[in-house]
This record gives sequence, structure tokens and C-alpha cells, in this order.
Amino acid sequence: MANLNIDSVKARTYDAIVIGSGMAGGWAAKELTGKGLKTLVVERGRDVQHIKDYPTTNMMPWEFPHGGALPLDVKEANPVVSRCYAFREDAMHFFVKDAEHPYVQEKPFDWIRGYQVGGKSLMWARQTQRWSSFDFEGPARDGFAVDWPIRYQDVAPWYSYVEKFAGISGHADGLAELPDGEFLPAYPLNAVEDYFRQQVKQKYPGRHVISARCAHLSKPNPVHYEQGRVQCQNRVLCQRGCPFGGYFSSNSTTLPWAQKSGLLTLKPNQVVQSILYDEQQQRATGIRVVDTHTKATTEYYARIVFVNAGALNTNLLLLNSTSHRFPQGLGNDNGLMGKFVGFHNYSARISAEYDGAKDLTTDGRNPAGGGYIPRFRNVFKQETNFLRGYAAGLEAHRGLDHTEHAIGNGFKDSILHPKFGPWTVGSHMMGETIPKETNYVRLDPTRKDEWGMPLLNISVAYDDNDAKMKQDYFDQFSEMFTQAGFTNIKTQDSGQAPGLDIHEMGGVRMGRDPKTSLLNEWNQLHACPNVFVTDGACMTSTSTQNPSLTYMALTARAVDYAVKAAARGGVV
Repeated sequence: MANLNIDSVKARTYDAIVIGSGMAGGWAAKELTGKGLKTLVVERGRDVQHIKDYPTTNMMPWEFPHGGALPLDVKEANPVVSRCYAFREDAMHFFVKDAEHPYVQEKPFDWIRGYQVGGKSLMWARQTQRWSSFDFEGPARDGFAVDWPIRYQDVAPWYSYVEKFAGISGHADGLAELPDGEFLPAYPLNAVEDYFRQQVKQKYPGRHVISARCAHLSKPNPVHYEQGRVQCQNRVLCQRGCPFGGYFSSNSTTLPWAQKSGLLTLKPNQVVQSILYDEQQQRATGIRVVDTHTKATTEYYARIVFVNAGALNTNLLLLNSTSHRFPQGLGNDNGLMGKFVGFHNYSARISAEYDGAKDLTTDGRNPAGGGYIPRFRNVFKQETNFLRGYAAGLEAHRGLDHTEHAIGNGFKDSILHPKFGPWTVGSHMMGETIPKETNYVRLDPTRKDEWGMPLLNISVAYDDNDAKMKQDYFDQFSEMFTQAGFTNIKTQDSGQAPGLDIHEMGGVRMGRDPKTSLLNEWNQLHACPNVFVTDGACMTSTSTQNPSLTYMALTARAVDYAVKAAARGGVV
């Protein structure tokens, strides 16, 4: 019997464990197996295999029972996730439904999740920008949160590393506030987007309109073909999963690459209840999971643990990993875990019309979505009554002027002789929020889900800084649109709750001082250094840029450190 137990433990022992298989978890798996470590990846959701499990990817619009729209009963049963732009008939099977995984909104918060192998990397918006020195130095300069323990120069080589493998399209624009990367050819601006670029360049020095940078293979390199991926087909049906691998996802790229090593074990349908901590060894020794179907619990063991469960779920798991040594959660000596949560403010939009370029229209699709306007407020110095700033998206389009309400001859004429309408121009704000102690998550003291995990209480809200920033966006873009000759300018405050940006970050922030932060410069828990956190939970501040590329770079960097430290017999 003793030998059987020893064999059982040995069978459940790996060199490394990765919790979560999404954007960061996929990268951890690729890097760990690539460095020769026998690696277990556990995922709480179902398995989704590249190509095989994209049931709607080749469906035509008329093949959807509701033409792509959400059925009323689905919408009424899921008021939170229904507010997400991508939760539609063609992709709703990739989103967590409201009743399946409840949480507690102490304040309104739309928590959008994707529980499956690949996580949200299947449905993400694919916008990929590097952070700059202005972002990593921001908290120290502007006096909020804590100072990042790293600078842009520390991450820059790892940005290059992940960009080459993932495939990022973009221009080398030469902007200090938005560093260039290892780019595939950019998707061009259309005529009116480029017109606006020229107007801004002429009238607003220091402001820039560039082609959006995105994780699409505009022109694959050999390494992408080696991954089994081919050029993006510009279908813009990405949320369904792409059988071409035209955009980066864990399913198409990092996980298959890790599987080729022969060192990866992937176990879906496993909810991690806690990380095991051995007080004598003063280190984490493994994880305890519950099978989502059988409810059976199992323990797995490893010397290195990467926590990539998604920002808020990573907080939940660590807070739930209690022991005599860590009664407030693993590594939570200072009681700050779960606090200083940040997000992006996407609640402001502006639209207009342009009466020029009437000899031109749009044709085809742009996977990048159009243009991108990097942050221009408070970059080089503080110049407004709010901290930090915002980036913005830009899109122009000209479509047929459907006279849907016409009758009789007018209706027939609109069908037989369709005409193009005016150019429409739109922009949306991507505002940086300030992480605050009053924005937090915590474990519910009494309520649990069906797998025995405490429900997560979320208390996150906008503040006065967000309101001032939003008004500035309206003022500045109204002026820029007016100066460009746009008309019928309309601003819109969506009134959406935090969370719908799907960029929640923080709670397990990096920092130099164990008294004020949870993770060090290598993403190790200060108090339990063989546990690494490299998903959104680790973020000290939020910048304005989409964060996924930074998660990838931090993960690859942390794995490199962990493996080298282990080889030296270091703390991991």
C-alpha cells in the first residue's frame, strides 16, 4: 500500500504547475515546457481544441436561427454578459453565463469571463500596444499606488520576444509614449481616417493618429507557419475562433506549441481550490483541485507554481489559500491582497459625419479596427486637473444609405438604386484609472459556489478623476473633430459599469517593498517566492494601453527567471 501511495504521489508530481490556460497561462506553459520542465496546466473550464471546437466559425449569417442576435430569453437570463459587445449568437458559447458562476456586486461591476481552455484569448479584441517609460514610471512621478519595481528597459526585450512569436501588425511610428515593436506590416488607415491623421498632425503638434496595432498575421513569418497558422483572412469573425490561426490565441499558438514538447499535461474541468503551503519547507508544494463534474478533490505537486487564473480569480484563489502561516491568504502578510484594483474607463464615445471624400468609400474589412490615438494628456508633464490620461480608438466608415422607413416608390428606388450615405466617424476613450484601496475584491464570508469556492465580492467604482478625464476627452475630441471639418458631432456617456472594458487589473500588485506590495520585480510572491503571478492581478497601475501584450512579456520574463533560479538552486 505504501508503494501505491508513493507511486500515486509521483504520478501527480510535476516540475511546474500553471493555473489557467488563457493569455498568460498559455505563455507560461510554452515557456516552461520549452525549457524542459514537465508542466501541468489546469483549467477550470471545458476543453476547446483549435479548429475542432469552433462550431460557428464557418457559418453564414442566414444559418443562425436569430440572424446573429441574442435570443430574448438568453438576454433576459444574462443581463451582465449581454452587455458585452461580443456576446452574440455566434460566440455566446465561449462566455460565462450569469447564473452559472455567481459573484457579489457590492457596487455595479460587469465581470465578463470565458471559462474554457484558452480562456478569453479566444474572444479578445487583439489590440496590442507596448507600455512606455511614462507608464512604468507613472505611479512614482504622479504619486499614486506604489512605484513599479521594473522599468520599460526591463521588459523591452521580452516584448520583442513575444511579439515575434505571436505576430503583431503595426507601423514603426517612433513615439516615446508608445514604443515600437517587432512588427508585421500594419493594416492601413482608410481615406477619412488618414485625412483626420493629417489634420491632427497639422493642427495639434504632439498628438498622433496611427494604424492600430493588433495580434493578426498580416504577413506570416516562418515561425508562424511552423505553428500551423496562416495569414489572416480579414474575415473579422475572430470571436468565433479562427481556423486559420489568423490572430493570436492560446488555443492556436502557445498551447499547441507546448504540447509538441511532450512535456505538457493539460487538465480541463478542474477548479483550483487552494495552493498548498508547507510551513517546514516555507514554500508552496502544489495545488488542490476539484473536478467540475465529479466534485472529487485531487492534489498535484510541483516546485514552481504560476498563477494565471485571470486577474480577479487569481485574487480569489490566493485569498482562499489559507494556512497557519498565511491566515489572510497566501503571501498576504500586509493585508493588501485584493485591494488597489484598477480597470480601464471605456464609457465615453463620440461620433460625427464628414461631407468630404465623396468619391471614395470603404471596401473589405480591417482586422485592426482602424486607427489609434496614443495618450497625449499629461505625458511629459502634468497639465490638467486630473491625473494620467486616455488613448482613443478611431474608425471611419461609409456605407449604403438604407432608407428603411421609405414606402412605395421610395422604397423600391432605394433597393434598385442604392446610394452611399455620408462618412461616419467614431472614437471611444480608453482611460487610465487610478488603483485605490477602496476599489477591492474580497471573499464572501458565507456564500460559496457549487465547487466549494467562496463567492467573490467586488467593490469597484469610478471616481472624480475618471469624471474629469471623461469630460476632457469629450472637449478635446469635439474640438479636434470640429477642426477637421466634421459635423453632427455627438458625445455619448454609455453609463456602463466598471468591468465591461474587460481589463480588470491589480489586487496582487508588484512593488519594491513587501510592506506595500505582494510581488517583487520577478512576479514572485514576496513571502512565498516559488509562486509567480503574471496575469492582470500583478499590475501596479493600468496605463491606457491594452494590457495583454504586457502579460505575455511579463510571463515569459518570469519563467526565464524561475527556471534559471531553480537551476542555480535558488529560492524557487
